[in-house]
Amino acid sequence: MLSSIAIVGAGQAGFQLAASLRQEGYHGKIVLIGDEAGLPYQRPPLSKAYLLGKLDASALSFRSQKFFEEHDITLVQGRVVAIDRTNRSVALASGTHLPYDHLVLALGAHNRELPVPGADLEGVFGLRTLADADRVMQRFASAHHVIVCGAGFIGLEFAAVASAQGCSVHVLELEGRPMARAVSAETSARFRAEHEARGVRFDFGQGLSHIEGVDGRVAHVVTTGGLRLPADLVMVGVGVLPNAYLAAEAGLEIENGIKVDGDLLTSDPSISAIGDCASFPSRHAGRRLRLESVQNAADQARCVAVRLAGKPPQAYGAMPWFWSDQGALRLQIAGLSHGTDATVIVGNQAANQFSVLCFKDEQLIAVESVNSAGDHMAARKLLARRPTLAPREAAAQGFDLRAFEAMSRT
Repeated sequence: MLSSIAIVGAGQAGFQLAASLRQEGYHGKIVLIGDEAGLPYQRPPLSKAYLLGKLDASALSFRSQKFFEEHDITLVQGRVVAIDRTNRSVALASGTHLPYDHLVLALGAHNRELPVPGADLEGVFGLRTLADADRVMQRFASAHHVIVCGAGFIGLEFAAVASAQGCSVHVLELEGRPMARAVSAETSARFRAEHEARGVRFDFGQGLSHIEGVDGRVAHVVTTGGLRLPADLVMVGVGVLPNAYLAAEAGLEIENGIKVDGDLLTSDPSISAIGDCASFPSRHAGRRLRLESVQNAADQARCVAVRLAGKPPQAYGAMPWFWSDQGALRLQIAGLSHGTDATVIVGNQAANQFSVLCFKDEQLIAVESVNSAGDHMAARKLLARRPTLAPREAAAQGFDLRAFEAMSRT
């Protein structure tokens, strides 16, 4: 049995691993290292409920201080600057060295920077941490014109919050539709219509050329198409990059993040990597990929906990799923829709309660559910069993996804 496990990164993956190790009966030392002050906390609500004032900062914490004390999990605040693989220790910026028998990198990801003049002006934000969200909230009181760069999940969640706060919201997106890389055209169109009904304006095929300021504060943005738009606040949501620098400096293999095998081990058998920073072989995608989701972070953490607790390891193969809350619409996705060549819609689009079934080569590969939690849960169960369902069957009058899932179990 390993006597000590160090976890670098106190986000969803890191916290879940620490908790799951104790649940699996591991009795050795656990050190959880995070570079932010305070208790480990949830990030998804930052772009939704927290900005709307529905949650305060204390409600974001995964667990109280008492939990970590009772489970003998040592919290260390600090930034890890180096991994010494030979002596099995990590070095903190403070000069402290922490030993490990096994190291788990749960480093997460960081926002892509906007490479345009003026991106450093006051009022230009990314949204990744609690501190980011607090800075944004301080600007809401005086913001009238909000520019959102990027129509992905984070950008649109923020657009929904800003419009609900009474701001004029203008979304710029290089692709031709919202969430183009994540969802079907049908789902994309429904979300676009809902945002526009709430006053959000979209410009597609346009990025930012530069940002103009007055006295160091953002005042206007100029798009690649030549539009000059007023701006009190600019939210940058143009994707993220894996935090793989620390691993690369230590000589670990890198491939779109920290490369791990089916057991989530890196090229060093004493180091694992999980969550947003890790690229892994996915049986659902049939290729190596990196997923940025709470589900993936938590399930990978549970998978590694089993192995590190000394139990028989199982290759990681959890069904991917995602969600996004945008105004009155809740999107829940089961599976991976890359390569979709046919779609079928079930439910009531007019009532904003429907699901889009995504197929590839006559095989169901993903389901996008809008305000339909029952369909989503059925889809997760169904896809885990690799169902036999052709588009023509799903398109038949009266087809019900939940009933089909229940019937397929018998």
